[in-house]
Amino acid sequence: MEDNRAEQREALEVLAEFNERLVHNMKIIVKELSGERLEDTDKFLKGITDALNWEIQVMNGTMDMLNDGKTRVDKEAFNRAVVALSDAIQSKDDARMAKEFENIIPVFEQLGESAKEVI
Repeated sequence: MEDNRAEQREALEVLAEFNERLVHNMKIIVKELSGERLEDTDKFLKGITDALNWEIQVMNGTMDMLNDGKTRVDKEAFNRAVVALSDAIQSKDDARMAKEFENIIPVFEQLGESAKEVI
């Protein structure tokens, strides 16, 4: 049990550091998807979605620690935002993707703040 807690804490420490870069990159991708597309936008988008998926896995594995004592992450609201973004990405509609990234940025900012609070 104690080993699991230590692993969760370590994962949250990495997430907290990683999260700031991810949120920064999400803000950039919003600009690119809003009409300022670059040659590597699709590759950049893939990297961001991979990072999002990694953070989601960490969140799922540490949810009991994140919400220990109080609700810091509303998993249902988080999942709704992720599903909406996933649907937008599958549609390949830049404007829709930009809108959903704008909607999900605060959700990931909250995740990063929650991780910092816990560690």
